[in-house]
Amino acid sequence: MSPNVVLPLLSSITSLVFAAAVLAQWSQKRRGFQLVWAIGLLWYGISAGTEFLGSAFGWNEMLYRTWYLIGAFFVAAYLGAGTIVLLARTRFGYFVAASFLFGALYAFAIRGRYPSDTMAFAVVLVICIATALAVGLATWRARALVAPIVLTVLAAGSAIAAALVFSANLSAAYALDPATGVPIGEAIPGNVRILAGPFNIIGAFALVVGAIFSAYVFMPKRRVLGRRSLPPAVAQLYGTIAVAINFLASLPRAAVALARGELHSRVPATLLIALGGFIPGVTSGLNRFGITWAFFLGELLGVVLIFAGFVVSTEVFGARVRLGPLVMRREEEAPAA
Repeated sequence: MSPNVVLPLLSSITSLVFAAAVLAQWSQKRRGFQLVWAIGLLWYGISAGTEFLGSAFGWNEMLYRTWYLIGAFFVAAYLGAGTIVLLARTRFGYFVAASFLFGALYAFAIRGRYPSDTMAFAVVLVICIATALAVGLATWRARALVAPIVLTVLAAGSAIAAALVFSANLSAAYALDPATGVPIGEAIPGNVRILAGPFNIIGAFALVVGAIFSAYVFMPKRRVLGRRSLPPAVAQLYGTIAVAINFLASLPRAAVALARGELHSRVPATLLIALGGFIPGVTSGLNRFGITWAFFLGELLGVVLIFAGFVVSTEVFGARVRLGPLVMRREEEAPAA
């Protein structure tokens, strides 16, 4: 059987099982981030399912539109939104604001590829900058508003994206890489593709960096850069740099704690999630540049690693979990960041 059939099928099954597990956890704990993650994983499973159906039985226009909408707009965005909801009451909101600015920069960088779609470019630019300002201000003054702002923008953006994708005039019924048979976005018009970039960038950045930030919160730390009294804007920039440097400096202590069975389970769990978000982000990005051979493999590796992070977390199993010779513990309260 072709890898183009097997890999998406495995990705779809894994994602849907994972979504059911997270939804079951949400039904018990009623944590908002769990519900958003479950929706994101459902999108992941449906997107991979369209790839399986297209590869196994042949592509058609409706299947292609569905694949593009969910894969290009929804998967990374909803998984990233779950992480934003989880970390909304922390300083992570400043990074979220910066990621919206990155989305605007991406739209600015590719505007030359679609010179006739200036309106779409302007809309993306305005929305990304406005949301960045709103999230940054909310993080500074009222962190309880960060999650509602992001979820409102995501819901509105999702509705707009669905309307645009299903009403767009395609250049062909679908588009595949002739060398690999992997679906590509070439049949989608430029005004829609401009919108897709920020969804992916913001979602992937939030998922990966949020997981790394969570790992840092729960790992034993070596503070190379300590706290300082600085003006607000400078303090946030300094804090971001300090977290990155202190995270790298703390990795040896985390390794020692892991060997002793003293490491909080969320550290390896969230690092697995970060790696699981990073790999499909890379392979999806390569797909945009015509490098498609790793696309389906990246999807499968991504969801397997994220699922592994979920399983490793002792939130699932209780106070301690053993992985071969390694034991990880659970603490109810997180160490201070």
